[in-house]
Amino acid sequence: MCGIVGWSNLKNNIRDYSNIMDKMINTLKLRGPDSGGLKVYDHTLIGHRRLSIVDPTGGLQPMTKKIGDREYTICYNGELYNTEEVRADLIAKGYTFDSYGDTEVLLTSYIEYGKNCVDYINGIFAFGIWDEYNRELFLCRDPLGIKPLFYSYKDGNLVFASEMKTLLMHPSVDSVVDKDGLLELMSLGPARSLGSGIFRDIKEVPPAFYLIFNEKGITLNEYWELEVREHEDDLDKTKKYVRELLVEVIENQLVSDVPVCAFLSGGLDSSIISKVAFDKFKKNNMETLNTFCIDYKDNDKYFKKDIFQPNSDSDYVGIMVDFLGSNHHNVVLDNVDLAHALDDATIAADLPGMADIDSSLYLFAKEVRKYATVALSGECADEVFGGYPWFTNEEMINSNTFTWSRFIGERKAILSPDLKNLKIEEVAQTAYNDTLKEVPHLSGESKLEHRMRELFYLNLRWFMVNLLNRKDRMSMANSLEVRVPFADYRLVEYAFNIPSNIKLLEGREKGLLRKSLEGILPESIIYRKKSPYPKTHNPIYTEMVCNKMTKILNDKSSPILDIIDKTRVKEIVDTQGSSYKTPWYGQLMTGPQMIAYLIQVNNWLKSYNVKLM
Repeated sequence: MCGIVGWSNLKNNIRDYSNIMDKMINTLKLRGPDSGGLKVYDHTLIGHRRLSIVDPTGGLQPMTKKIGDREYTICYNGELYNTEEVRADLIAKGYTFDSYGDTEVLLTSYIEYGKNCVDYINGIFAFGIWDEYNRELFLCRDPLGIKPLFYSYKDGNLVFASEMKTLLMHPSVDSVVDKDGLLELMSLGPARSLGSGIFRDIKEVPPAFYLIFNEKGITLNEYWELEVREHEDDLDKTKKYVRELLVEVIENQLVSDVPVCAFLSGGLDSSIISKVAFDKFKKNNMETLNTFCIDYKDNDKYFKKDIFQPNSDSDYVGIMVDFLGSNHHNVVLDNVDLAHALDDATIAADLPGMADIDSSLYLFAKEVRKYATVALSGECADEVFGGYPWFTNEEMINSNTFTWSRFIGERKAILSPDLKNLKIEEVAQTAYNDTLKEVPHLSGESKLEHRMRELFYLNLRWFMVNLLNRKDRMSMANSLEVRVPFADYRLVEYAFNIPSNIKLLEGREKGLLRKSLEGILPESIIYRKKSPYPKTHNPIYTEMVCNKMTKILNDKSSPILDIIDKTRVKEIVDTQGSSYKTPWYGQLMTGPQMIAYLIQVNNWLKSYNVKLM
């Protein structure tokens, strides 16, 4: 995993501006602490920071390859899981290779197939390739948006990078947030619409898109989309296929020349990943798999179950550790550190995020990095196989809005009087309705099946993308690569067309996935009720964020005071968040987390010198 950056200007010679690129590359050191490089052309500069995973000596970037009189240079962030298959195909066509990693394979695939190279590769990726002969830049992002890729086009400069902070170091990119950006932040945040960077000058290459920049200008094209088809497999065949494909995907994602570990929460998703990884390690006579779980100091004293968190993780983690025999590490976070890390999480993401859900992952990744460079995680199983309450709760199923962000009116209530007229409800509803228009359907499908297909699509395009962004940014800020097997596009394609009566077998969340894993995992794990990523219940954390927010409210220079209703927010703080009862976003962001989100907004406005226009 790495950090990538590039700058193209087809009209002006920019060869002498490598000093600007050096500053931009420097912002990506945490993504790539092992090495860095810069390739200079008259009209394009390509930069890279590397986190060495495969082929430490042969995979240095930017990588250049010459075929006759044509020269191509790549900067690449990601991992291909079918490298050897693609390499064999290219060797058969007469190509040779100087390295054994995936970077040269990806570059050569582009040389052979051009933009159609995306039809031959499977992995997580964001990359840029400069074709010096044709003076053309090609940018591409993986189908589900696991790896980030931002860009800005202004005054003839096309600048791209893994992170927004990198773009903001370029003189043509300003930290301006206009009305549209503010509307999106307050109506959809911490989510973003696909392609948005919130900042006026920054956009994002959406998942499953490639961008071409040449003398004709910029073109943005979608290369993969979910297709609707009849599901013809019976239950037994479906279970068998899901089980076999999932095992294959997990095993493929264990490729690495550096230590690999697994996150283990005791839930179904992380448990199957840990089981497959542990067995593979054992079969190959490798060291015992390291597994990691997250907890909070004294959380057992204050845990209260609810519809979203029916149980805690600790007992189930113990069951899995005993079952596997993994080398397990229980990472216990201090709540004071958790509150202080809100700033670190904001900088890592370049935007306000999911409050302590982000800062905890940031601290967790920091600890995991002491033992490993690569980790496998269970994200996306809930989106792909129907794990959230809104897939089974009738009221949530029938809500005519984003199910994870149903209470937009309460967001509006905290806006300043000057911003009360912002149409945040309309913005959220328009985003929702526009997404529904994209959903493919089978003719003649039932009303229920029609709605369930909408819910799955909405989750894949919005909620899952946001969680993937979070996972990448919090982990890579600690030089840790996290892979997400459940986000394999083949698994997603298949699951999308499984009827809900099979996918939600016996009326249970992830019912099919549970049945598919019988005989592989302990039954207590398989049939444990879904519990989300753990949050702190310790009142010390609530006290910390309330104190932080009080200081912000009392500081007249706090930039957030321009956009919030100080009186209303103070009321929420004075009740320690209890007067804000509904989740701001997702399942866990209630009162204290909403306060923490506002702290992140303030820190972001200040740290990035955001100019609201």
